[in-house]
Amino acid sequence: MEQFLQSLENSWEPFVLVMGLLLVGHGAASEGLFKWLGRLIARTPGGALRVFIVTMVAVALVTATLNLDTAIVFMTPVALQAARSSKVDETAFLYGAILMTNSASLLLYGSNLTNLLVFSSRSVAGTTFASHMLLPWVCAVFITILVVALWRGRHLRGDVTAPSRVNVSLRFRFGTLAVALSVIAMLVLRDPALPVLAIGIVAAGNEVMVTRTMRVRDSFLVTSPLLLAPLFALAVLVGWLGRSWHRVGHLVAHTSSLATSLIGAGTSLVINNLPAASLFSGQSIAHPYALLLGLNLGPNIFVTGSLSSMLWFRLARGEGARPSLRTFVTIGPPVALLTILVGSLFV
Repeated sequence: MEQFLQSLENSWEPFVLVMGLLLVGHGAASEGLFKWLGRLIARTPGGALRVFIVTMVAVALVTATLNLDTAIVFMTPVALQAARSSKVDETAFLYGAILMTNSASLLLYGSNLTNLLVFSSRSVAGTTFASHMLLPWVCAVFITILVVALWRGRHLRGDVTAPSRVNVSLRFRFGTLAVALSVIAMLVLRDPALPVLAIGIVAAGNEVMVTRTMRVRDSFLVTSPLLLAPLFALAVLVGWLGRSWHRVGHLVAHTSSLATSLIGAGTSLVINNLPAASLFSGQSIAHPYALLLGLNLGPNIFVTGSLSSMLWFRLARGEGARPSLRTFVTIGPPVALLTILVGSLFV
């Protein structure tokens, strides 16, 4: 029973944080932040390759600051809009969006739930975490852009046809301010979940009662309880197993950083990276930052690795795109393996 309570205590915070971030992200989207970003990207001067790079950098920054699941929900349409508005082949933008959200989820605590799960029992400041992950994050972002650009090179050559008139407008209200407040909270606080949730609730309240852009019922749908609740339950149960079955700890207690990364990647593909993070969170990990490389970057190998990939398939089809599992496993593994190999040099 003690192990179960420890697992419960260490698992609730990341899920509370992502609920707050989803509310914050919805508020920013309702004020036009993400649409403004997509239209602004479409006006990027230069060729198709430059538009693609700017789009991927934008996806990386939103992922790092707002959480990868929030980013995939809002930045997949942004990436597709940037490609379509510029009349560029959208394949690189579509697959780049999902690969980049996983790759760019290393930087901050809140960038990925796995970061919070693995470090839930470790007293590490957000700035310390970010300083350790900065170089691996930069490498992962650069490699992802490079590999996808080489893969779709001939489709990213030449000039783009930018729309002649694009109405770029953004209403700076509380939703946009909430994004900034959430980023500050994740950087300076060791336990940012409740403050970020409070910011998200205020942002949702503002939408419901002031701007009237959201109903109370919609606020529950935004937080995706039907997705988060089962994952939370699974994370608690797997974390309980990890604390009760000590053989799990031997996998990550004495291995090298690269081996730890590969173990994290393999486990994420089998049981998803959130339960995998909970499984290892109660163990003595020799290289916790290396473990996160595998948990965060490994899901680019196959769609079973993360919730964001499942969301991406649904969102892409809703936007009229045709994501393919075969294409995913063609470009995903090279990105994942290269980012893990290079990133392990710096953790």
